[in-house]
Amino acid sequence: MAESSTGTLSSLHDEPLVLTEKEQIRYSRHLLLSEVGLEGQLALKNAHVCVVGCGGLGSPALLYLAAAGIGKLTFIDNDEVDLSNLQRQILYKVNHLGQGKAKAASKVLASLNNQIDVQPINARIDADNIMQHIGSPDVVLDCSDNYQTRYLLNRFCSKHQTILISGAAIGTQGQVMHFDFRRPSACYACVFPQNDYDAPLNCDNFGVLGPLLGMIGSMQALLAVNMLLGHVSGSGMRQVEAMGLSVREFQLHVDPECHNCG
Repeated sequence: MAESSTGTLSSLHDEPLVLTEKEQIRYSRHLLLSEVGLEGQLALKNAHVCVVGCGGLGSPALLYLAAAGIGKLTFIDNDEVDLSNLQRQILYKVNHLGQGKAKAASKVLASLNNQIDVQPINARIDADNIMQHIGSPDVVLDCSDNYQTRYLLNRFCSKHQTILISGAAIGTQGQVMHFDFRRPSACYACVFPQNDYDAPLNCDNFGVLGPLLGMIGSMQALLAVNMLLGHVSGSGMRQVEAMGLSVREFQLHVDPECHNCG
């Protein structure tokens, strides 16, 4: 793995040797940053990120990850674009209504950056197909809207020592958590024990402020980039209150009674 003045770059694959001339122009503002630079951009180009859920959180996350030059983007969703989605799911336009979200997202992302590999998957992951669909990415972004998927991704990432970045938002409050399972770490179930969180609340029945999802999804993308570049590690949690524009940060610790990792 490459070393730079900004830390260890965490891509798990052999890095490409060069950026093309077009890539140097496209990512020139990254190349100017000491926190990214050439080595960092090559690490992003060589990274594989999987985003589960292409809705309110997945939309901004996917746009920024594609624009940042993540070399391989897998994204999974089995839903179709509905008119009510357009209040917050900024990947989609009126002409996408009725289309599968993964397919529509692939068109938008390919038009944004045709120098990356986009892999749409029209499916709902479960215990039987998760390995087939997710594979072996460097980072998984949990942009789902239900606890069943959240706990499933938590188990998968902790088992396979994969970085997990989980986002959620409802009403006017949101949160983003990161778990670096490449080393001993707290997990999602340490924070939210599974038996305590079976309530069916979601955006469909409770509502959510649209730009809040943009904030949380963008924070997920930013954390993914930072963790791939070695600037962030371990586990942590941030809570966002939309009406007061306040952010609170928490350190996370392993729950010795956690059914997943304790």
